Amino acid sequence: MHLGALFVADRVFTLKSIRGTARELSCSASTVSDALRQLETALALKLVERASGELATLLASAKVRKGLQPILSAMRELAGLIADPPAPEAYASWASRLSLKIATIERFLEVADQRSINRAARRLRLGQPQLSLQIANLEDLFGCPLFERRVQGSVLTETGQKVQTVFASIRLAWNEMKAAADQRFQRTARTVRIGSIIPTGSESWVARSLGMLVALWGAGGNRSSISLVSMTADDLREALKSGHIDVAILDSVFGLDAFGHEELVATDMVAIAPLDSKGLALAELLIKHPLCLPSARTGIGDAAMAFSYGRSPERRDITAADSLPVIVDLVANHGYLSFLGRVSAQPIANRVRIVDLDQPLPISYYIAHNGRKAAVDAARLMREAVSNILRLDDAISSAIGAAPV
Repeated sequence: MHLGALFVADRVFTLKSIRGTARELSCSASTVSDALRQLETALALKLVERASGELATLLASAKVRKGLQPILSAMRELAGLIADPPAPEAYASWASRLSLKIATIERFLEVADQRSINRAARRLRLGQPQLSLQIANLEDLFGCPLFERRVQGSVLTETGQKVQTVFASIRLAWNEMKAAADQRFQRTARTVRIGSIIPTGSESWVARSLGMLVALWGAGGNRSSISLVSMTADDLREALKSGHIDVAILDSVFGLDAFGHEELVATDMVAIAPLDSKGLALAELLIKHPLCLPSARTGIGDAAMAFSYGRSPERRDITAADSLPVIVDLVANHGYLSFLGRVSAQPIANRVRIVDLDQPLPISYYIAHNGRKAAVDAARLMREAVSNILRLDDAISSAIGAAPV
């Protein structure tokens, strides 16, 4: 969840209009709707209804709007601390586009508490280069160092202390809102909630396997219903731990030792580049093409960030995205370079160029569950579905390879 989306949602509650909000903030109606959906998903709460072309805010939106006020006030304080503060008349436009995520705020506060990027990275189960880059991006936003690097660790600068105070107020307000959502996330006994990493598209092994899982579940006469949701690997781990979901399909099982889990797919990481980049080696691609990587909260995103940072440690122009379909579009149509697991890249080989790394980098996808009988059954059927999908893909690849030219 990013701060700009919270600002946009608050304007919807005030104006009671998606299109009116879009006009006021000079953005698209789809951007406004997406911000609202993000907040509804995060809080597990329906906030508005659309009927006969009109937008009606529900009773719950008043309470949510009240909870947002400390965050919105903190955003005004941030506007005065950044390197290029917006003019008063431009504040609304700036605030609605502030892409600073709650997760980034929490990671900054962890570094401040630990007084060490290395210690904070270990506690957060992140790569140190990834966390360093996020802190560097924050320092770019505020236009000055937020930490003074000393032999004994990282100490907050004067500006860093001000930022810490504002960030702490945002975290407190957001956690209070999220605490109320925990109760609403409690599952019913007749529903199996399955969370998965975000598919690259409808042709991906994730989407097709989930489709087959639903078909197998229905054909098996199961009395429980299935609910599907896609999140980043980081969110999936937290959702499984908190009981928000029963089964998780994800690319990292750090911190899930208490849950049943096993490898679902073993593959390796590859680069994906525009089709017209044929002939360029990976080193050249890293120089000539902008990078858009999967979210660092995913296993593949963490690996890609570490790989690209290791090759170009001075590089700052790296975009991260939670949406794999957007990443694929940026590569296929806008000249970007990215990284995926080979099993995810192969189905889109007609849209992007797949480039092997200099040295193989193995990655795996897993399935984890909470041990509930229905969850165990769903995990078993998911393994069967994935096996069938990958076996079918191998057969198709073999047939294409054996076809006469």
